Amino acid sequence: MNTLRMPTADGGVEDYTLTGTPVDTAPVPPARSRTAYAAAHVVADPAAPNAPGAPPRLDWDATLAFRHHLWDQGLGVADAMDTAQRGMGLDWTATAELIRRSGAEAAARGAALACGVGTDQLDPSHTSLESVITAYGEQLGVVQGSGATPVLMASRALAAVASGPDDYVKVYGRLLREAGRPVILHWLGTAFDPALAGYWGYGDPAEAIEPVAALIAEHGDRVEGIKVSLLDASLEIRLRRLLPEGVRLYTGDDFHYPELILGDEHGHSHALLGILAAIAPAAARALAALDEGGTARYRALMDPTVPLARHLFAAPTFYYKTGIAFLAWLNGHQKGFHMVGGLHSARDLPHLAQAVRLADAAGVLSDPDLAVARMRSLLRVSGVDQ
Repeated sequence: MNTLRMPTADGGVEDYTLTGTPVDTAPVPPARSRTAYAAAHVVADPAAPNAPGAPPRLDWDATLAFRHHLWDQGLGVADAMDTAQRGMGLDWTATAELIRRSGAEAAARGAALACGVGTDQLDPSHTSLESVITAYGEQLGVVQGSGATPVLMASRALAAVASGPDDYVKVYGRLLREAGRPVILHWLGTAFDPALAGYWGYGDPAEAIEPVAALIAEHGDRVEGIKVSLLDASLEIRLRRLLPEGVRLYTGDDFHYPELILGDEHGHSHALLGILAAIAPAAARALAALDEGGTARYRALMDPTVPLARHLFAAPTFYYKTGIAFLAWLNGHQKGFHMVGGLHSARDLPHLAQAVRLADAAGVLSDPDLAVARMRSLLRVSGVDQ
């Protein structure tokens, strides 16, 4: 019987028996009515040094195989984003290698790939607007060279050096004029990265909605879309309704994604989400149902994943990467539950135990026997008798 003795949030221990029905994982084609990218994590080499502050060492075979798993589920891959631990263990040297390798894999199968363009190679003590533009430009060249769609990520360095909205207009205007192909902009809220407070030059994100829409309208032919990760559905909808025709709003809201993707009479969001990596089979089939107008089937598949997403992305939200890697391990996509920078220690055992319960309920533990065996091993080594 697939029963585990697992800790509870109140410090107790209880028996939990898996009862969920796994969603089918057979390959499916991409959805037609929505564009969906899953932001992918990186797999640490479990036999290599990956301590906090150490240069990252990746298991390249497992890292790239996970991207093929997402493509097999009909999803695009968003790589080298915050899910891949940009600024939390993955340095620019490893990131550039990741972009090149993922680009080659995507090109070989004609798969959708978007990659993050940032400024994380900068020395924080020598930052100016010009150095920010130069750093963005260097990374933009690597991403464009890989054949991927560039995602201009929110920059900690820009947030630190910008004196107001005009500086953001200057930086993004230069980058958009210089880009060799349309890009996806990226608006990451402080729940994901506190260093991005005041982004776009406004203390309240609500005040930045119209200026961001105006920036996009000015450069509409250079902007393919904008990813919004504010965890505020009303702000996302407000911006979505202001976008020029043909510019997509990619929801990055891991709390409200089912209704934002479904949309309303005024439009809908597309998706660029970390949670999609953990719920890929369910999300792929939900989007396929939406293609056929099967709203009830869409909600039946997608809604059960929301409690899991809200749990994985609970405060401190920036540690959600731990849950993504944990579920990838339970589902057999990597040999061990290890992360670069030692980030696998960022969530406690009760949190991980609850992730198991919620993933089971959502049907996203693809091989329950394997998941139980792996979780049981973690519980035992952690001192929870089975």
